[in-house]
Amino acid sequence: MGVAASAAAAAFARPANPQAGAKPAMRLGLIVSAGNDPEAAIRKVHELGFPTCQVGVSSFAPEMATRLRRALDSFQIEATSLVSGGPGPEIYDFYHGPLTIGLVPRASREARIAQIKKTSDFAKLCGVPAVQTHCGFISENPNDAIYKETVEAIRTVAAYCKQNGQNFRCETGQETPITLFRAIQDVGLDNVGVNFDAANLILYGKANHAKDGLYPTDAKQLGREVPIGQGKVNFPAFIKRLKEVGYRGPLTIEREISGPQQTEDVRAAKAYLEKLVG
Repeated sequence: MGVAASAAAAAFARPANPQAGAKPAMRLGLIVSAGNDPEAAIRKVHELGFPTCQVGVSSFAPEMATRLRRALDSFQIEATSLVSGGPGPEIYDFYHGPLTIGLVPRASREARIAQIKKTSDFAKLCGVPAVQTHCGFISENPNDAIYKETVEAIRTVAAYCKQNGQNFRCETGQETPITLFRAIQDVGLDNVGVNFDAANLILYGKANHAKDGLYPTDAKQLGREVPIGQGKVNFPAFIKRLKEVGYRGPLTIEREISGPQQTEDVRAAKAYLEKLVG
C-alpha cells in the first residue's frame, strides 16, 4: 500500500523556514483511475472523505476533460496530478522492467514522450497542475549513453509541461534516490520534482523506508505491497521528516488491489495517517 508525497526534489534537502507563515496541514488523497466514468471515480474519492486525488485517464477526448472537470467541481475535490502510463507493455519485475518501464527503453521512448505530452494537454484542459509518470530504471552511471538519453527525454516532457503551466513529477521506485536526484539536477528545469512513493523504494529494494511493502525475497520479482502498518515503512519517521522540511502538499494513498478489501484498506490507511499528520 502506497503513500506518495509530491513536491520539488530540493524540498527534501532543506529544513523548513521557522519564520515562514503558517501553512495548512498535509491533506490526504487517493489515486484513482477515471476510466470511462470519471464521475464514479471522483464520487469514490468524495465518499471516502478525501479532499484530493491523483487521476489516471485512458481517454484524452475533450468531452472526457469536461466530464472530469465537472466531477471535480461537483464533489469539491482537488486533482493534484494526472498519471501518465504506456503505451505498450510495462512489466513490473526486475527482468522485464528495465526493458519496458518508462522513458528508459529506447524501443518505446518516443511513443511514451508523445503520451506524456497528450496527458499534459489533457491536464491543461482540466486545470490540473501536474503530470507524473515512472521514468524507468534510470542508469546509476551518469556516463552511460542510456542515462544521458533518459535525462534528455525527461527534459523534453518537462519542458512541454512547463509550457502548459505544469509541474512534471518522476515517481520513485526503479532507481536509487540519489540517481533520481542526480537526473533531476541534470535535467535542469525548475518544474521537475518527485512523486515520492513511500512503498516503491521498499518493493524495489532501493532504500530502507518509504508505500507500505515488504522487501523482495525473489531475485526476479518485486517485494509485496501490503496494507499500511503491515510492511517495512516507518511512517511516523516519514511523516515527521516531511513536516521538518516544511512539506504541506498532498499525501496520496494507493492500494494496488480491487474490490471491497481495497476500500477497507484505504479507510484504515486514512485513519492511520490522519493521526500522524495531526
